[in-house]
Amino acid sequence: MLKIAVLVSGSGSNLQSIIDSIEAEKLKCTIEMVISDREGTFGIERAKQKGIKTYVLDKKIYGREISKNILSLTENKVDLIVLAGFLSILDSELITSFKNKIINIHPSLIPSFCGPGMYGIKVHEKAIDYGVRFSGCTVHFVDEGTDTGAIISQRIVPVYQDDTADTLQKRVLKEEHEILPEVINLIAEGRVKVEERKITIV
Repeated sequence: MLKIAVLVSGSGSNLQSIIDSIEAEKLKCTIEMVISDREGTFGIERAKQKGIKTYVLDKKIYGREISKNILSLTENKVDLIVLAGFLSILDSELITSFKNKIINIHPSLIPSFCGPGMYGIKVHEKAIDYGVRFSGCTVHFVDEGTDTGAIISQRIVPVYQDDTADTLQKRVLKEEHEILPEVINLIAEGRVKVEERKITIV
């Protein structure tokens, strides 16, 4: 069975969607550990409530050593690393060690509204300001860039005239909670094939 580590920086609602999908027997994997780059996150509390191992690597303390410590915690222990609202940038050693075995969820239709500094509510503010008619979320493999890895799956939502960043965020988050467990399950079933930037679901 696929073993995963989930990395969080905040409330952990995407982590909860993974937990719920496992408990509903829609997703066949085990969460071996949850790692946060901040003290006091609710994501860590969610994991503790379910008896999942937790680690806090506070970026204020670990700085650029976070990736090295994540690698030491996960190497030979998990098959897939899932970034579920994790804000620290991973370095090349970890990415190389887990090539095509790290996925991230981003709250826009990449390549729109992504890259350095684009996370959380900022993404939705930009989408509203730009006047797009559709937005959504993207699950992609992680490479050395920021939000530049090969796209595995996307979900689209409409953007309405009276939307605010908050209302759009809620609509997108609902899709995030569905698409992330779905992609993990596809990987668990060996159905995601990678050829450079081309992803095929078989």
